[in-house]
Amino acid sequence: MALKLYNTLSREKEDFKPLTEGYVGIYYCGPTVYSDPHLGHARGPIVFDVLKRWLEAAGLKVRMVSNVTDVGHLTDDMDEGEDKMLKRAALEKLEPMEVAEKYFWAYFDAMHVLNVRRPDIVPRASGHIIEQIGMTQDLLDNGLAYEVNGSVYFDVSKWESYGELSGRNLDETQEGTRVEVRSEKEDPRDFALWKKAEPSHIMRWPSPWGEGFPGWHLECSVMSTKYLGDSFDIHGGGLDLIFPHHECEIAQAKAAGKGFATYWMHWNFITLSGEKMAKSKGHFKTLEELFAQYDPMVIRFNLLGSHYRSVSDFSPEGLYASEQGLKRIRDAYAEVERLLGDTEAAVDESVFESYRQRFSDAMNDDLNTPQAVAAIFDAVREINGKVDSADVSYLASAKAFLEAHTDDILGVLRDSASAGRTDEGTDMLDGLVHLVNEQRQEARKRRDFGTADQIRDRLSEIGIVIEDTPEGSRWKVN
Repeated sequence: MALKLYNTLSREKEDFKPLTEGYVGIYYCGPTVYSDPHLGHARGPIVFDVLKRWLEAAGLKVRMVSNVTDVGHLTDDMDEGEDKMLKRAALEKLEPMEVAEKYFWAYFDAMHVLNVRRPDIVPRASGHIIEQIGMTQDLLDNGLAYEVNGSVYFDVSKWESYGELSGRNLDETQEGTRVEVRSEKEDPRDFALWKKAEPSHIMRWPSPWGEGFPGWHLECSVMSTKYLGDSFDIHGGGLDLIFPHHECEIAQAKAAGKGFATYWMHWNFITLSGEKMAKSKGHFKTLEELFAQYDPMVIRFNLLGSHYRSVSDFSPEGLYASEQGLKRIRDAYAEVERLLGDTEAAVDESVFESYRQRFSDAMNDDLNTPQAVAAIFDAVREINGKVDSADVSYLASAKAFLEAHTDDILGVLRDSASAGRTDEGTDMLDGLVHLVNEQRQEARKRRDFGTADQIRDRLSEIGIVIEDTPEGSRWKVN
């Protein structure tokens, strides 16, 4: 395929060539499950969901792996502070694994509502302690780590390529370190592979160096290579993970003899009305809060409206624009479906060839979803101008185009009320609405307009909009 991806490692767009022909291995950093999923959790999974859909549409077999951090992530990324899981467990008076389980499902429930398909493998850090101990031992054996007082640290000074991803050299790293030299660290830049558990630390495992827990950076190096092989195609994460997290990942994985990832993709931040989200300041939105206000598909569509490497500003004005844009697409699709009915017609691929090519060119240009969406809008404008006089072949072609691009690839065509619903469930809802609307039509025939309006209003309250047209009544989910 002609896909080009921006590789953070090389700082340029590169032709994407899988290591194994026909197969793509992808790993992206998932959540630390210690609190409610928020808007910042949504962008990466949506981007990588669309990436996987696009690769599969090209005929490639994709294995997507995304981890869950349920141990070892301290409040300070430089190996200091409290464990985030333990801090939350104390706050909620729960066992740490209760916290992990609670927010694990909250996160994936929210992703399902956003129509993000589950990764093929979702490994948990706590389930791979043995492998993390193994890599730590390999690094000790290779002379690139040292043990002191039951903790093991990676020796950054012995890894000359440290900084290759972030562009920082060792001197800059030392100047920019956020903590002073600890008595047990030989260098402030060194990072923990294994931490000794203090007496009050609940989550602990036996190791050759005493009871402790793995460092945060280690889990991703271990789990990505376990499920994708020592060398794999794409590693992704948020821009804030480039340093120190991903820098440490590369160093320890390669020092342990792994080829590791070829392409590195990083998505940019989300701002709220122009201001960067900050949990510490309470300036953030949980997904549960947003779902109560907006159609989740509008949220997904909004996030795809900006390039993944650009800042995405989330505001009521932007949400309204996304809502209206998605409505135009859905309305065009609904009208095509209505006119086509049960008629079967051959799809003419040439009819929408120019829009299909524009969409493909945009997606192959480093997943440029804004330009891909622009191609769809132009196609919708054409459809709206021709739909009333179009033949069945055109209608079938329009239906196929919209389904293939806005549903199969972008994943936004279906409204959230029908997301995840089976065909059987759709048929049942259609039958129930049809039955209720028949009662409304009977009332209108009797000139009992009060009852007819009451039925329509009650349907509207639960999100079913009835539209009366010269061809008869039709309904849609609002």
